[in-house]
Amino acid sequence: MNFELTPLSLASACQDKTEALIVLVPETFKPGKDAISQLIAHALEAKDFDLKAGQMLAAYRVAGIAAAKIWLLGAGSASAVHIKTAMSAVLPQIKSLQVKKLTILFPFNADASAIQALVGAVGDGTYVYTTTQSKPKGRQLKNVYLGVPHLEPMIQKAFDIAKATWMGVEVAKEWANRPANHATPTALGLAAKSLAQGRKFSCEVLGPKEVAKLGMGSFISVAQGSREPLRFIVMRYQGAAASVAPVVLVGKGITFDTGGISIKPAPEMDEMKFDMSGAASVLGVFKSLSQLMPAVNVVGLIPACENMPDGQAVKPGDVVTSMSGQTIEILNTDAEGRLVLCDALTYAERFKPAAVIDIATLTGACVIALGGVRTGLFASDDQLAQALYQAGEVSQDLCWRLPLDDAYGEGLKSHFADVANVGGRAGGAISAAKFLQRFAKAFPWAHLDIAGTAWKSGAAKGATGRPVGMLLTYVLTHAAEKSAPVKATPARKVKA
Repeated sequence: MNFELTPLSLASACQDKTEALIVLVPETFKPGKDAISQLIAHALEAKDFDLKAGQMLAAYRVAGIAAAKIWLLGAGSASAVHIKTAMSAVLPQIKSLQVKKLTILFPFNADASAIQALVGAVGDGTYVYTTTQSKPKGRQLKNVYLGVPHLEPMIQKAFDIAKATWMGVEVAKEWANRPANHATPTALGLAAKSLAQGRKFSCEVLGPKEVAKLGMGSFISVAQGSREPLRFIVMRYQGAAASVAPVVLVGKGITFDTGGISIKPAPEMDEMKFDMSGAASVLGVFKSLSQLMPAVNVVGLIPACENMPDGQAVKPGDVVTSMSGQTIEILNTDAEGRLVLCDALTYAERFKPAAVIDIATLTGACVIALGGVRTGLFASDDQLAQALYQAGEVSQDLCWRLPLDDAYGEGLKSHFADVANVGGRAGGAISAAKFLQRFAKAFPWAHLDIAGTAWKSGAAKGATGRPVGMLLTYVLTHAAEKSAPVKATPARKVKA
């Protein structure tokens, strides 16, 4: 699908020979003399149309308007939330009519967040998975033109970011949606290499021998029950000077999770192909970076493997040694995500990072706590936590901070190792984060538990592509802050 930004007023939109036209109408709308304005005015007067977000009125072949199909769409306050609500209401009709060319008109000066919300909503609402279908229909909508009154630099920049975000989200959805036999650790490594191409990109994919040499005993223990060889993927984007500390993104890459010897119940186990959604989000961010090329350094780490109940699989009660040297008693083999992430966090130290953010479908407990609306956020650094929270608000990829009190780690004590990998049911998302925190003391660290937000079940089953939007917004904000000129401090006058 192709997105384009174009200058378009209400009057000129009347002559636009597009297949279908959506006109976003905010509560502050004031009609002019053009045909579209008059249509809106008459509909409002007759009370056939309401300006609340998501209210709409469809029309066909209106005199004075070139587009055959027209939707008047209430945009409420024109905030990002209201724009997203409005587009979510109309897009099912666009899909059902198999529209191929669509113009969406902002007859007002939209802000950056509204532009980004619209592009994201259109991308999400028209997405179609096709990779493993024998006769894929694919996405019907081919071209989307976003009409704004004036092509101001701020609007153009917001549109470019929105388009890049959408492309990253699509990559994340694609890889998370693929069945496990089409998204093996080896396949993820090849995908990473294809994404990390270009002058500022590099990618290294380590296999079992290299990982063993690094001493990643915790990661290896999860993979040892699978016939699929593990892969440790190291992606690098260098958009700033080598001396600038990078942001490191660590994505959990369990390409299928049976639970191992602590096997999961059979119902809905197919959804455990989504257990590598954290890894998929890292791939998505790198796709977005390739479109924007910001002045920032980013490292992506993906420990990828399957968790299977083979005869060689790790057993409850086994003790393994992590890359950090800490020993771990594995009480539950289904708590495997933290076992692969802890070694990746230790590996991240070598980059002397400005911040490390791990992304993982880690705990069912986080789903119980926050549902599918907000991602669970844990952080050892208040400034990092606030920056991620704000990035979530701006991108509408929401998160919520949960505590990391030391008392929550008491349940991780072990008689036979330095730490156990589980700490009981109560506060399970927090004790999982406390486990990871032990391996993230050398840098500002945040953990995003996306178990509730990475995919949807039921009739809408599929990956969401979250939290690509939040992560990209954070990275771009970080880049802007690091590149901002520093004001010189006036010299202090000293009396002779």
